[in-house]
This record gives sequence, C-alpha cells and structure tokens, in this order.
Amino acid sequence: MGASMAHERNNEKAQDVSLGRHEKLCTICKHFKREEIENDFINWHSPAEIAKTYDLADRSTVYRHAHAFGLLAKRHRNVRAALEGIIERAAEVEITAASVVAAVQAYAKINAAGQWIDRTETVNLHELFDRMTAAELETYARDGKLPDWFPQTATTTAPDSEEPASD
Repeated sequence: MGASMAHERNNEKAQDVSLGRHEKLCTICKHFKREEIENDFINWHSPAEIAKTYDLADRSTVYRHAHAFGLLAKRHRNVRAALEGIIERAAEVEITAASVVAAVQAYAKINAAGQWIDRTETVNLHELFDRMTAAELETYARDGKLPDWFPQTATTTAPDSEEPASD
C-alpha cells in the first residue's frame, strides 16, 4: 500500500472515532500534562518512553490518542524534528560520520511542511561560455575573471578518482 493511500485510510479512521467516547475513556485526554504528551509525540519522542514518562499504560495508549486527534499526520509533517534529534546527539553517542552526514543531507532536503524536496541544478558551461562576448573571453583568459552575469554556483568538480585540492 502506498504512503498516500495509508495516509488517507488513517484520516478516514480518525474521522470514524467518536471523540466524545474517546475523551471519556482516554487517560491522555484527562491527563494534566496532555499538551506536553501530544507535543512529545509530534516531536518524535518514543511512544513507549512517553507512556513511561507520563505514567500511562503503554505505547498503545499514546497511539490510540494520537489516532483519535490526527496527531500522526502532524508527526509525519514534523520529520525534521526527528532528524534534528539525531544531528544534535552526534557528539554524545557513538555513530559513524556517514550517518551524521546522511542525517544532515536529509534534513536539508525537507522543507518546513515536512516535504522532501530534491534540489538539483544542472549548468551547461559550454552554453555559458558561448554567451560570453569576445572581450569577456579575453578577460577570462588573461585574468581568470568571469563576467558578473556568470552564475556564481557554476563550479567544476573533480572526478571521483581524484582527491580535492587542499587549502
């Protein structure tokens, strides 16, 4: 089942829940720290740890409440919080450099709405040099100075087999 189909089914089920009945029986709805519990869940704290911290029966109590109030969708949109937690703990736990880099890369690709945005840009240097006037080409050949209109992000990369030059 695709993620969007599962999301739609979760939303349908959340609408089917009788909130009045749920609120009468739910220990989280009656809990004096309800807002903190909900915020912890939305911010990707472990449901088992939430249950333990707030003296709830178990993690299913947290999931049942989250389902009734549509907190799963909010949690999914807040995936950046989970990645922030990984990045923040990088110095505290034994992890690999690759896992920290992967978390940072993933974090950079997720927008504020929790959507994955793959940013790619391709620059054809041949077309850019073809746009240069004879005077601009002369200045570039003599001084290595590109025209002001030339994209500043246009850089060359070393082939995979070469080591980058050290400063």
